[in-house]
Amino acid sequence: MKAKTEKPDSNKELIEALSQLEKEKNISKDVLLEAIEDSLIAACKNHFGKADNIHVNIDRNTGEVRVYADLTVVEEVEDPVTEIGLTEAKLRFPKAANDLGDMLQVEVTPKNFGRIAAQKAKQVVVQKIREEERRVLFDEYSQKEKEVVTGIVQRYVGNNISINLGKVDAVLTENEQIKGEHFKPTDRIKLYVLEVKNTTKGPRITVSRTHPELVKRLFEAEVTEIRDGIVEIRSIAREAGARTKMAVSSNDPKVDPVGACVGLNGARVNAIVNELRGEKIDIINWSDDPAELIENALSPAKVVSVEVGDDEKSARVIVPDYQLSLAIGREGQNARLAARLTGYKIDIKSESQMEEAGE
Repeated sequence: MKAKTEKPDSNKELIEALSQLEKEKNISKDVLLEAIEDSLIAACKNHFGKADNIHVNIDRNTGEVRVYADLTVVEEVEDPVTEIGLTEAKLRFPKAANDLGDMLQVEVTPKNFGRIAAQKAKQVVVQKIREEERRVLFDEYSQKEKEVVTGIVQRYVGNNISINLGKVDAVLTENEQIKGEHFKPTDRIKLYVLEVKNTTKGPRITVSRTHPELVKRLFEAEVTEIRDGIVEIRSIAREAGARTKMAVSSNDPKVDPVGACVGLNGARVNAIVNELRGEKIDIINWSDDPAELIENALSPAKVVSVEVGDDEKSARVIVPDYQLSLAIGREGQNARLAARLTGYKIDIKSESQMEEAGE
């Protein structure tokens, strides 16, 4: 079979185009050429009926496309796609050994294969560019997972909100929205990146306004001492939109951890409260002593005593009568957050309740 090659100009144009793509899109020219070769093998299957013994080679310098078949030397040819007769083999390839059973690689480039190659090359290049753009976006945004980003509200999609993060859109689902918080298009808001998934349509990014880590990351960004490792956030409990309790400690005895987080005239904590649209934030001192930690956690309520159970993580707290409602909080919120912050089950009693019980 006489080989049919493409015009030198078109071959050269293909290589030049791939070289340009390599520079602009950072997509390897070799990767593209291999993908084009693979796609052409599939095209050969249509032409020859099979492609198990077919190889396609694109010259990396000239762009010339050639198709080769591995043919077994046989006495009598039954399948011309995979076999070559001994007599023909000796005539066409006199320098080869050409014994029965030998394997010869023979060029079988079909007529008009250059046109097919050009079409496949275009399809492969377009597909690879899309895949690469998706990969680059995924790599960029997957690094922001578990971090805080700034997004611009676009629109409500049912009960979810579409948020633009710059190059991609994120989804703020109803479950991750703070109850009662409403946004207008073009509002700029801070969001915690929950998850970045790689999909055929590009990265799917789920963000949150309710996650406790949002508050933690906002403090890390606002408070220099936290970023420098001087002040440490030891525990955090949050009821999004209502209240957050955060326990902090200092690795430097000269630095007050609560004061560092509050800032001069409350500037630091107020910046975060404003971002969270008025959510109250209690910042307390961490203590390795459970009784002291629980007492701090129930702030702003005053505590008379804390009795920590020996067997399980439970504690009984006694407060003055006039402090009972404050210690428990509206609908039990203060006690609930203190329990979450400390990891202890807290039973709060007033002094008069203890007297009535005879304790």
